[in-house]
Amino acid sequence: MKKAFVKSYGCQMNVYDAARMVDLLGREGFTETAVMEEADVVVLNTCHIREKAAEKVYSELGRVRDLKGERAEAGRETTIVVAGCVAQAEGREIIHRAPSVDVVVGPQSYHRLPDLLRRAREGKVVDTEFPIDDKFDHLPPRRVLGASAFLTVQEGCDKFCAFCVVPYTRGAEVSRPVDKILAEAERLAAGGARELTLIGQNVNAFHGEGPDGATWSLGRLLRRLAEVPGIARLRYTTSHPRDMDDDLIAAHRDCPAVMPYLHLPVQSGSDRILAAMNRKHDADTYRRLIDRIRAARPDIALSSDFIVGFPGETDADHAETLRLVADVGFSSAFSFKYSPRPGTPAAESEDAVPEAVKRERLAELQALLDAQTKAFNRASIGRVVDVLIEKAGRHPGQVAGKSPYLQAVQIEADAAVIGTVLPVRLTRAGSNSLFGERAEAAPAAAA
Repeated sequence: MKKAFVKSYGCQMNVYDAARMVDLLGREGFTETAVMEEADVVVLNTCHIREKAAEKVYSELGRVRDLKGERAEAGRETTIVVAGCVAQAEGREIIHRAPSVDVVVGPQSYHRLPDLLRRAREGKVVDTEFPIDDKFDHLPPRRVLGASAFLTVQEGCDKFCAFCVVPYTRGAEVSRPVDKILAEAERLAAGGARELTLIGQNVNAFHGEGPDGATWSLGRLLRRLAEVPGIARLRYTTSHPRDMDDDLIAAHRDCPAVMPYLHLPVQSGSDRILAAMNRKHDADTYRRLIDRIRAARPDIALSSDFIVGFPGETDADHAETLRLVADVGFSSAFSFKYSPRPGTPAAESEDAVPEAVKRERLAELQALLDAQTKAFNRASIGRVVDVLIEKAGRHPGQVAGKSPYLQAVQIEADAAVIGTVLPVRLTRAGSNSLFGERAEAAPAAAA
């Protein structure tokens, strides 16, 4: 039996793509393995967002090269595939720097993976095109791996933020047709999924063709997905403030299946830095948008992304970011030091912030964000919320799931409740999750 090892880095889109590659390889007779040393095909599904992403891939490829050599000595062949955004950005350079690699395939071409593996028997293969055909039409039926599932509805981005490689590695914004999304959602629900997270590089820019011939917004799509039998919860990520329209805000207000949680990256609180980033919004526009969202859904939990130390950022700019965080209040957030991405406008800037200053600013920002997260979790103690139970817990007799606000929750219960939504009274907050006990019923507002 042939075995495949697929390792994914980075965003939820990569997690989705990695799972689909496993599906493709399964159709070719491969079984998935979590042990790289057993694998006949090793796929590294790469991300180009984080610092020194390409170098980390080359470092990992050194280890895989050694494994390939050891297996060859034992008479076993190993095919190495580099997929994802580093593959798209680096292309044939990967073959040049890591000759042990057999296939390089970009994120818009991985549906061709079985054919690329066959071609690799004759020599190295690089496919980083942006094909005209819809890759989703060539993918096999989804496997359902749990009560919660990702569902891609949109890919690419047209925003061209100065720090971001996504428009170059994922291409222009494109939305899937509504009927194809619905068909996939129905299959996932039939397989046991209770929660769907709609994903895209800029998901709230969704503008897919509806079955009525009209262009549907994300808000309209969410309302229709809420009608799919078996689907109890809907989420979406990642969004851009410029595309948070009234219809989507109304969906949070009017559609109980849409969870009261929103990840809405702002990146900075300084108007000067936001302009340099080409974010197309300013800090007060973001504040007013949050006010509108909270007016529609007062209990909504907010998450965001922040970059500190963007070229030219001053102490005053950093102070503006801290002020925005204090003004808004976040239940969770992701924050990073700026690092240049080759090919992006910001990478050419000569006004770099010293590394030591970036470290200090990041520590200060993360301390504030961490305090807000802990305060949000402490305020949850004593409440009864509905929890979607997704898996066994860390200890025997425990199960784990997510609250409507995307908080990790652990309770004492039998594994038979996995895949169900239970009312849970939250009793205490740990470092990474909340703990609770089964309750009679959750209030309607927290469903």
